Order: sequence, then structure tokens, then C-alpha cells
Amino acid sequence: MKRFNNGVFHFVVFISILLFLGPGLSMHPFSYDHSLKSECLMELPQTINTGEGFQELKIKENGENGKVVERVNLQKGGIYSISAWVKLRNEKERAVRITLRGKNVRYVDGGQVIAKKGCWSLLKGGFIVNVSAPVDILFKSDGSAAAEINVQNVRLQRFNKTHWRLQQDQVIEKIRKSKVRFQVSFQNKSTVEGSLISIKQIRPSFLLGCAMNYRILESDSYREWFVSRFRLTSFTNEMKWYTTEEVRGQENYTLADAMMQLAEENKVLVKGHTVLWDDKKWQPIWVKSITDPDDLKNVTLNRMNSVMKRYKGRLIGWDIDPDIPLFINEYNTVEYAKEGVGSPINVKNKMEEIVSYPGNMNIKGGIGAQAHFVPAQPNLPYMRSALDTLGSLGFPVWLTEVDMPKCPDQVKYMEEVLREAYSHPAVQGIILYAGPEMSGFNKLTLADNDFNNTEAGDLIDKLLQEWQQEPAEIPVEYHEHNDEEQSRIIGFSPEVSLLHGHYTVTVTNPSMKNFSTTFSLEVTTETGQLQVVQLELDV
Repeated sequence: MKRFNNGVFHFVVFISILLFLGPGLSMHPFSYDHSLKSECLMELPQTINTGEGFQELKIKENGENGKVVERVNLQKGGIYSISAWVKLRNEKERAVRITLRGKNVRYVDGGQVIAKKGCWSLLKGGFIVNVSAPVDILFKSDGSAAAEINVQNVRLQRFNKTHWRLQQDQVIEKIRKSKVRFQVSFQNKSTVEGSLISIKQIRPSFLLGCAMNYRILESDSYREWFVSRFRLTSFTNEMKWYTTEEVRGQENYTLADAMMQLAEENKVLVKGHTVLWDDKKWQPIWVKSITDPDDLKNVTLNRMNSVMKRYKGRLIGWDIDPDIPLFINEYNTVEYAKEGVGSPINVKNKMEEIVSYPGNMNIKGGIGAQAHFVPAQPNLPYMRSALDTLGSLGFPVWLTEVDMPKCPDQVKYMEEVLREAYSHPAVQGIILYAGPEMSGFNKLTLADNDFNNTEAGDLIDKLLQEWQQEPAEIPVEYHEHNDEEQSRIIGFSPEVSLLHGHYTVTVTNPSMKNFSTTFSLEVTTETGQLQVVQLELDV
């Protein structure tokens, strides 16, 4: 309970939370289960088909490289989600992949799981095919020698793009919004009649951000273009080791400091990026020549202490940091189904390994997927299953460098990718690897040299507007409800569905002078599906 007094009247705010427990995120008729049973089960679980378009497939044969299910006819442009339970007979542990094989479709990958001997692991994935053709769905193991695979409960579900989009919108309503109702207590009936509640979002909880580089320091137009749109950024190279210490012992944070100051002055949040690369190709040149392990350890610790202490308390996350979310950041994770090293399951396992280290049990974690897509139709069901895997640990997932090279359908494909990420419960933020033409972002270019929007820029502006709550003005309705104990009149507002975020709420009565007050309100997932805000106003 909070009390406010502005000299005209005081009011008391009570927030009540009503949480409705439903059947989860899956909704008829276009259901999809975002959860992932990451544990290996001794007993094969029962499955229940929900929604439309499900097929239960049977194993057809033991192929040369794995198990083949019955042949299915896939339709061009169809979106196919697939799941199966798999276990090994002769190996302790091995990656098992789903692929398509057919006359016009040759080994299209759709997802993988680490299967184990003696227990069942859930494999989820999918495909979007560019031809209509009969295909075999093949389960095959990685490695030179084929493992003996047991596959059960193979389930295929087909969506068209309209159904897929509808399912996304349904999930967004559940995970990005909550309903709010205001209950206002007045001293008398006259103050109730005509009262209005105005709601304005100050900052959405989910941020669509954009990278920036040093060229923003050289161009007022770039700066104005950026800060008029984005409230979240990361720097491309300016904080990386090969920029801040090009010569050993000679640190230079001039660019990073100036960009940090620019962001803070314009209330743009900054996510730290790449304290250390694990690939020596991306280390400073002088680091590559170090042969003494102790020397390498010392310069590495110096790098970590230098950059992290310098910007401590000024960032919302680092790819490494113990006090704010620690992000493991990888590429090819959600965008490339054939990936080995950076596959979703490997990233998940690496994060589990980090958390298992002594002292890391309660660490603040996060998972970053760079999301550099190729200029072709993105595999949305694979992307969704990859996000399911990354999100199965309960850590927030971010897409950190989203882009795609120019192609005829770039804008359409980018919208599909961004909507898929926004509609996934695990994803908490997106950063585009993009900018105006003069900034050098030549793949996802959002504005020309005169800072007029490209078609991609129009898309991003549309999504920024769509994912931020429009201002709302709702009436206080008088229902002849009296608080007999305090002799007060109670008014109610209609329920309003609000995107999660921070708001200012103003109560006014246009017919009464000096009847206005404003307070802050946060709408979050934790407030449940219905948040009742109780206001007590004393004029």
C-alpha cells in the first residue's frame, strides 16, 4: 500500500492479483507446446493429440543410417512441426537428428537431441519445404558409425502461415499482456461521474533494440535517427578486446566511453557484448603469440577486470558478469538446423556446465543467440524448437545480432523471424544488427543516406509501434456500490488488456478543477492474468 499527498487530495493504491490457472500455452485449434521435457525418461510417456493437422507416424524400416518413418506427402509452403521420443540401444550417448529425404528433397535437417541409452529423450523440430513432394522422415545419428536408435510416438503437425500467425498472436496475448481493472474509491457520487483514467506506457518490458557503432559519434543525423526509435542497444566492436587493447598494455576506451555517454544521456539501455571470445581468431593479434599459460591467464584476467569494472552498474547484461545476467552467446543456434558446435542442445549443455561449477548455483544467467539468418525462407518450426531447448533451463533468451543479407523477400522473412521470437515465452529481448546506410550495416539496412526509411526500416517502425502500448483513456463507471464502513462511493473501470511494462496513470475529472493526480504502475507477468488496482481518493 502506498500513500500519496499532493496538497489537493491524497490517495491510497492497493494492487490485487488474480491468477487464473489454465491449460497452459497450447490453445485449440492451433496448439503447440513450448515446454521441453529435458530429462531422460525411463518410461515412454503417453501422448495426447490436440489441435488440428496432427498425424501419428509409424516406423517403416531400419535404414542404412538410421530409422525411417512412413512416407508422407508434404505440401509446398506448409509449416511442419515434428516431435518424437528416441533412445539408444548400443551407445551411451549420441546426437540424433531429424532429416527429410526424397526425390526433390535431399537431407533437409529439422532438429536434433542428445539421445541416451536406456531412457527416452524428446526430439522436437520441423521444416518448411519449398516443393510439394513425398518424403521419408529419417532419424539418424551423428558420428562415423550409426547408432541403433529406437524411435516412438512420431507426431507431425501441419500449419499454414495463417494458422501459424494466429497461434503466435494467441500466445502473445498470454505472455506479453495482462488485464488490468481499476477500482476507485471516492468521497461522494459527484466526483465519480465523469472521471477518467488515462494510461500511458513509459517503457515496454520487451525491448526491440538495435546495435550501434562508432559512426554514431560522427553524425548528428544518425544519432537523432537512433534515439527517436530505440531504447536498447549493444556496441558492435567498440568494447571488444581487440579494440580496447590493440597493443598490449595500452588500453583505449575512448570510443566505448563516448558511446556509453550518448546512450545514458538519451536513456538507451546498453547490453554488454563479448568480454572474451573462445575463438583465438577474434583475439587481439598479440594474444595469439602468447605461449606461456600463466601469462595468458594473467592477461585474460586483466581484460575481464578492466572492462567489467569500468562499466559496472551501467549495463543490463554482459556476455560474462557475476552481478548482472551472465550470457553465453552463440551463433547458428536458432538459424541453422545443421549446426554442430553451436546447436541448441550444446549451448544448453554448456550453460548447465557453467551453472554446475562450485559457487555458480544461484548465478544470474542468460542465453544469447546471434541469429544471423541466410537470405532464404527461415525454418520457423526449427527456430521455435531451438528456442524451446534454450529456454528449458529457465534462463532468459535474447536474440542479440539479428540480420539477414538482402534478398527479394528479406522484409517478409525478417518479419517472420521477429514475430517468432516475440511470440516465444523464453525470449525477453531482441537486438538488431542493423542501422542506416551511412553506419555501414549493409545487410539489414533500415534507412538510406538521407535517413529515409527502407522497406526494412518501415517494418521495424511498424513492430516498434505494435509492441508498445497505445495510450488509453477509460471511464470510471459508477455502479451504486457503497463502502458502508467508510461511507465512500466505489467506481470501477472496464478491464483493459495492457502490454507488460511501466506506465503512468492519471485520474482526472474534466468537470472539476484541480482534480488530477498521477502515479506509476508496472504491469508484469508476475501480476497474473488480471491485476486489480485499487485507488482511494480524498478530494
